[in-house]
Amino acid sequence: QMCIRDRYQRRVHGMHKTLSVEGNVVDVEGRRVFRGRVNIEGNKIVSIITGDSVAVTDKGPFILPGFIDSHVHIDDSLLAPYEFARGSVRGGTIAAVCDPHEIANVMGMPGIEYMVKQSKQSPYKFFYGAPACVPPSDFEMAGAELGPKELKELLASPDIHHMAEFMDFYGVIHDNPRTMEKIRITKEAGKPIDGHAPLLTGAELDKYIAAGISTDHECSIIEEAREKVKKGMKVIVREGSAAPDLRGIYQIIDEAPDMVMLCTDEWHPNDMLYKGHVDYIVRMAIGLGCDVFNVLRAASVNPVKHYKIPVGGLKEGDLADFIVVDSLKEVNVLQTYIEGNLVYDNKNVLIPPMTPAIVNNFKITDPISPDDLAIFADSKEINVIEVFDKKLFTKKVVSNVTVNAINNAIANPTEDILKLVAINRYQKEKPVCSFVKGFGLQSGALAYSICHDSHNIVCVGVTDEDMAKAINIVIKNRGGGAISNGEKTTCLPLPIGGLMSDRELEEVGEKYENLQEVARQMGCKLANPFGTLSFIGVTSIPEIRITVRGIFDVNANKLISAFTDKCNANLNSLYLSLIHIS
Repeated sequence: QMCIRDRYQRRVHGMHKTLSVEGNVVDVEGRRVFRGRVNIEGNKIVSIITGDSVAVTDKGPFILPGFIDSHVHIDDSLLAPYEFARGSVRGGTIAAVCDPHEIANVMGMPGIEYMVKQSKQSPYKFFYGAPACVPPSDFEMAGAELGPKELKELLASPDIHHMAEFMDFYGVIHDNPRTMEKIRITKEAGKPIDGHAPLLTGAELDKYIAAGISTDHECSIIEEAREKVKKGMKVIVREGSAAPDLRGIYQIIDEAPDMVMLCTDEWHPNDMLYKGHVDYIVRMAIGLGCDVFNVLRAASVNPVKHYKIPVGGLKEGDLADFIVVDSLKEVNVLQTYIEGNLVYDNKNVLIPPMTPAIVNNFKITDPISPDDLAIFADSKEINVIEVFDKKLFTKKVVSNVTVNAINNAIANPTEDILKLVAINRYQKEKPVCSFVKGFGLQSGALAYSICHDSHNIVCVGVTDEDMAKAINIVIKNRGGGAISNGEKTTCLPLPIGGLMSDRELEEVGEKYENLQEVARQMGCKLANPFGTLSFIGVTSIPEIRITVRGIFDVNANKLISAFTDKCNANLNSLYLSLIHIS
């Protein structure tokens, strides 16, 4: 049995240091494992001493390239970037390809600058993209707008490495001039374009790819992944907190090992605290029977090649970015190194904590009253947004309306029909009211200031009184997650952009897990209630959504009424005319 031997020999010649790490060295591209020693001087690997070959089943430790999350929204961890890094290195993740469109939709360019500036204070490797869709669609209202001019400025920066996920697939397919201009300036900058194309297929997928979009992380079924790979698009296999898709498409890792990467997309603090990070996906993929070298390739080699990012791959002359794990089955991380610096060692994070600055764009201050949430029932049937556990897709269903004594439409928890409202946090407006099925709450209400992708306040509940109380807690804290259930309330404040906490992972992860558990005690049958709630406004994923502009039918690309025999034709034509005028 081999053991790790770290030899730090810090010399007084500036910052020069030498370091040797011994173990079973994993050559991912060469598909071999051998006993060896990795020698580092400064921030680079100067030599790898090769010994006898060993089997992947041999006892460790094993030295392998550090993991990369190939598509993630740092804000969705509820952690500021610096604290995200401190949590991520525990899972052997040394780099992340990031889309800052959450904070960009809240604050615009200053929000992106905040993320980049704070990230530079950490040894962790953040590779940001330019957010493609701010606001996400014409049917939403965000806190900022980034047009071609701003995107061109971003893409000229060395801090911006790609165009982040292009969510407006409708605009690409229908040759929207503004959309196509964004693609043109990205090509002109010579940077890759990430995609977002859930269930896009056939000729529409062909057109989307032909526009120059090179990746997609929204595949949830194997047939979808196979078609995209066959047509030349790289598939980023997602195992996220709200969308755990690996089990549905894991076969693609072995079928197309050069065309696959791994990502979380959104990784909540309780999952980072209790599961790790990319090591969790690696462990799961190996457990599902995927070839270990193909999995490690997807987790390390492929993103470096695709995005052309400066991350070492455990070769002589590379930056000394690598990890040490106990075995190639359990993949328990023992040590994490970034450019020769030990940043995680046997359950100890060696990056010191830091308190982040607070920035925000939260304009509304007046409390909401239960009367503000009343919706008069002028029809016998309602359009209901049905949600599903661990899925981002929704379904439009029709249900009979339940009314109170004054003919207001109300929740019917017996039939799992709950009230759903969206509140504009950027200016005072009348709330948009709708109904939702699938949460299972029997009492109380959940409110959240994370509602992709514009991040207005969204609330689901049984009574208007509890809904108003939960919403008002979020308003008072200028962001966060809140629960009201009669006299009992629970809250996780998110003061940074209404998206992130200023606290450390342990505290945030435990409080977020507590929110989820309280929701389940109120009857919620979803594994991740707040995660599901946060995606209920995404206008780029079928089938029906709620925004502060109204209820949005994704497939029809138009606003609809909460009631089945009404339509929002006048609202659609008025709103779209305002867009064209502006």
